[in-house]
Amino acid sequence: MRRALSWAAVAVLVLAVLVAGWLSPVRPASVRSDGLGPDSGELVRDYLARADESLTEAEREPGTEHWGLISFEREVSVDDVAALPGDLRIAQVLFRVPIDRVQTPLVPVAVSAHPEALRSAARVAAGRLRLQASGTDRAAQIAAASADRLAAGCACIVGVAVRGTPAQLRAAAGDPGVRTVEVLPSDAVAGRFSLNPLLPEHVESVVPGPDDAEP
Repeated sequence: MRRALSWAAVAVLVLAVLVAGWLSPVRPASVRSDGLGPDSGELVRDYLARADESLTEAEREPGTEHWGLISFEREVSVDDVAALPGDLRIAQVLFRVPIDRVQTPLVPVAVSAHPEALRSAARVAAGRLRLQASGTDRAAQIAAASADRLAAGCACIVGVAVRGTPAQLRAAAGDPGVRTVEVLPSDAVAGRFSLNPLLPEHVESVVPGPDDAEP
């Protein structure tokens, strides 16, 4: 009798666990972010094909608005960004000061629709570099050198995050200074995706360059 009661208690416990599982199923993890830009180590030709495919896919929904990432053939100025065709909404500017054989930081600056926000973005980026805490003397030197060039108005923009229709994005892709435009699906949410522009120095694959010179 005692053994039967023990087995009955175990059966009741198992049944309770199963019922709890049915009533409160484990929810699958939701995808919380997307990414725009090449993956580390990705071949440049593969990324260019992937980016163009994303724009072609967006064109199947004409009139919808999409977030996109524009990467440039070379570093460009604020005036170059302002002159992009397509009348796109520029939402974020990605600065990176080119210094030969030095890995410099990528500095994103969000901008409003007001034209002055774009014009002042380089000064904002310079200020952020001057305020950031640097772990080593070399990092501090690189940040200071980058900040000085940004404050002087260098052509140091490597990418911009934009929003527009497929037609607007395609118009921007046709600009001679634009290397590629990658586009997210129309349901992508602002602030829920990462940005990693294709740098001008990436020719064959997306790998870090040398970092052995003085900034």
